[in-house]
Amino acid sequence: AKRHILLPGHGANVPFTIENYPYRDSLGRETLTFVRTFAFAHAMRWDATMIYSPQRGCVVDYLGTHQHIAVDLHLSVDDRGGLLIRSGEQRFHEGRAHFRVPRIITGTAEVHESYDDAQDRFHVDVRVTNHRFGPLFGYHGSFTCAYPEGGGVPDAVRPIREQARV
Repeated sequence: AKRHILLPGHGANVPFTIENYPYRDSLGRETLTFVRTFAFAHAMRWDATMIYSPQRGCVVDYLGTHQHIAVDLHLSVDDRGGLLIRSGEQRFHEGRAHFRVPRIITGTAEVHESYDDAQDRFHVDVRVTNHRFGPLFGYHGSFTCAYPEGGGVPDAVRPIREQARV
């Protein structure tokens, strides 16, 4: 939780906001940072920074403020025409330690995102499960979107450290 990865809280009807910021990171990569803030008794954030990796042939999602967990994301279209994101291999990068995270201790994410014209709302359904232990984390809901004028990326949402390893 201190590094804005996953959330120790739980509840129903918990309001949340999602902020998305596209920019070029310090390594020159086109980047999209997602900051999700959940309004539990104490607001909790879940940060993710995505880049496209030509070497891996997919989007790499760096989780948290220090980008020490990298997850391959595979994108497709679901049977309703929405975006389907499935996680793949996960890697750990911290100091000199760099390794593939064994499947037994990882979660597999499946995310469905769509837009409903009639409701004028986006819908999201996130499920993270472990093949042995079952559900680990999830949330679902709908939201509207605002496009603020200006631009720039607030320092508070940029990762503290950017990971060059994919």
